[in-house]
Amino acid sequence: MMGETLRNKIYDFLSKRVVYHTLFWLGTLAVLLAIDSSKTNFLGVISIEIVNLIFYAMVVYFNLLYLIPNYLSKKAFVNYAFFLLLTALTVTPLKMLTLHLMFTGNEPLRAQLINDQTIYFLSSFIIAGGSTVLKIFSDWVRYQRDRQILEKQNMQSELRFLKSQINPHFLFNTLNSLYALTLKKSEKAPEIVVKLSEMMRYMLYECNEKSVPLSKEVNYIQNYLELEKLRHGNHVDIKFDLEGKVDNQVIAPLMFIPFLENSFKHGLKNQIQEGFVDIHLKVEEQQVTVNIENSKAQTLPTQIHKRSGGIGLKNVQRRLNILYPNKHNLSITETPKTYSIQLQIGLV
Repeated sequence: MMGETLRNKIYDFLSKRVVYHTLFWLGTLAVLLAIDSSKTNFLGVISIEIVNLIFYAMVVYFNLLYLIPNYLSKKAFVNYAFFLLLTALTVTPLKMLTLHLMFTGNEPLRAQLINDQTIYFLSSFIIAGGSTVLKIFSDWVRYQRDRQILEKQNMQSELRFLKSQINPHFLFNTLNSLYALTLKKSEKAPEIVVKLSEMMRYMLYECNEKSVPLSKEVNYIQNYLELEKLRHGNHVDIKFDLEGKVDNQVIAPLMFIPFLENSFKHGLKNQIQEGFVDIHLKVEEQQVTVNIENSKAQTLPTQIHKRSGGIGLKNVQRRLNILYPNKHNLSITETPKTYSIQLQIGLV
């Protein structure tokens, strides 16, 4: 996280126009001085290259501010190339005249400048073309980064929306069960309130992070199952097996609850005889696997059962695609008597 923050700060600094333009011209000046380093008159070399730099800047900024927006951006490639060439042809004589006047009295140098006119023209044209390449590349990099930022913001907004649907969805179902017990004046109601308060504390104060300790998610599942046991009594056989060691693993919050909720709400809802829900959670260092199997009424139409997943199941599938792309595997198996899911999530 710190490395990513540092990279973002460096990128934000370098992407400032004043900064990268200054670095570009300082680098260009260094290259020009290195090329002319063989000349003995160092002050004369500096003077020539500073003048070169001024005229190069004229060509480059005319290219960036006028030629590219008015021709290249409008895909008038022939006109753009023609005017870029014309600009270099126009600037070169002006630069040569300036240097010629600067070195009055130094005839050998003035003669050398006249002989190097073609080189000065080509260098102006090449630097102008180079500025076009850098402009295209910088625009592409900026576009890619802006797109990544936008995708990240959209993804975070979508995750917040999906999770906001999951929490009230589960709370609504639990409160319905509690309401039914209070109408019966059941002694189990106070115990359910305690379990529910622990679960609400977890949802409200700890599930706002992108990831939570796996140990807390397991504890949340255990509280959920204890609540269901209190609610269903002996009507449902609920088993929970934990294999492996829960240590420092982390996982996105509330990934398993929609599947558990569907097992109770939809798998057992229409059963007359006793049903069952079996949960097996296998924890490894870099992967967690959950298997959930529940009984279902044979008379329940298959299509109705498939549709009954509701908001919770659709949301958790969408969250898996966002949070664990290419790092999860979800399989659903249905028979006339059972409904089961297996979910594998890579934790690294």
